[in-house]
Amino acid sequence: MKKTFLKITAFMAGIMVTFTLSSCNDSDDNMMELPSQRTITFENVVTPKDFVESGSFQGTGAVPVILPGQSVSVKFSAGKAQALMFATMFGASKDWFFASQQPGIKLFDTNGTAITGDVSSNVLLWDNGTKDNITGQTESKPIAQVPNVKASDLMKLNLTYNEMTSEFTLTITNTSGGTANETPFSPGVWAVSNYNGTQLLNSMPFFTPNALSNPEITDIAQMGNIDKMKAKLNANTGIMTGLSPALVVIYRGDKNPVYELGKMDAGMGLKEIAQTGNVSKLQNSLKSFPGIKGIYVAGNAPVPPGNKAMTNFKADPGDKIAYVTMFGFSNDWFYANEVSIEATAKGDLTSKTTLFDSGTGVDQYPGAGNRQALFGGTPQSEAMVISKVGTQYPVPAVQNVIKVTVN
Repeated sequence: MKKTFLKITAFMAGIMVTFTLSSCNDSDDNMMELPSQRTITFENVVTPKDFVESGSFQGTGAVPVILPGQSVSVKFSAGKAQALMFATMFGASKDWFFASQQPGIKLFDTNGTAITGDVSSNVLLWDNGTKDNITGQTESKPIAQVPNVKASDLMKLNLTYNEMTSEFTLTITNTSGGTANETPFSPGVWAVSNYNGTQLLNSMPFFTPNALSNPEITDIAQMGNIDKMKAKLNANTGIMTGLSPALVVIYRGDKNPVYELGKMDAGMGLKEIAQTGNVSKLQNSLKSFPGIKGIYVAGNAPVPPGNKAMTNFKADPGDKIAYVTMFGFSNDWFYANEVSIEATAKGDLTSKTTLFDSGTGVDQYPGAGNRQALFGGTPQSEAMVISKVGTQYPVPAVQNVIKVTVN
């Protein structure tokens, strides 16, 4: 796996705001080793995967091939900069397959507007280079485009787009009937590469043009067998995220000053954290909140996988601690402690941490929604109560994304 996740500098333009390490009781003494001083650390422990979504398709008849005149559709989510790659065998060949140029079919124009309608010009026909086209004898040549065959005459591609969900539907139609290259299409595979805010984690999914093939694409090109590619995709597909700097609040009382489950966002700044990672508004709002003893910010930049942010804080017996950080690759989600925590506690607090939906923006697939700050977007407004994030999307368990510890 490419270690490009270390370049996740952001959830990009929407998230890159100025954070401060100030607190409402800042002083030079605040960093001294005092008996009441603690350090809280927020570590991003998510394992980045090459693909945010992947899957397969096949014909709907008794035989799973896609015959001339038949169509099949694939639904997937994406934001600008992401692309869709797919592959399916040209059945009437020794080792040819349909796919687009890498990294896949372009889905948004330079203005961030979804591309819809006929996108057949994106499909190409490739020679896998592992079988002689006449004799079928084994050979070892680089993958190259098949000359003198126009793939778009044999396959039509049509895209539709749901802006609310940032979900595309690609319809693949076999139009080869009656042509000199009439052929069935085999079952196929598709994938959308994860985007880290600056680049795709895998810009060459499935194969590398002008290089020797691999076992997964070879099985598709020679036999229409997608099993190896499906297994590889499944192992390398998953939701990832960055985290925003975390706001840490030391307080007295029974009410968590950051949020209240089942209630609407109070407009004090939680929305800004949940949508863009900007802690400034809530930080300032809480300075006049009753019972607040200290406000701290862990980190001054987004926290990519494998990195951590921390801050020192002071607490006395009877104080409580609350914390909040954005699930960066979302529209309006945040991590926070679900239960009350004594501020003098030490150790791993991850089990007390929950992923919440602020109810202020319409959800889209994490890491593949064009209205997310990751893609420079603004969530479509909604007015729902704060709730726990459910199972609509395959989000990794809390302990597989964030680790919160106090020392």
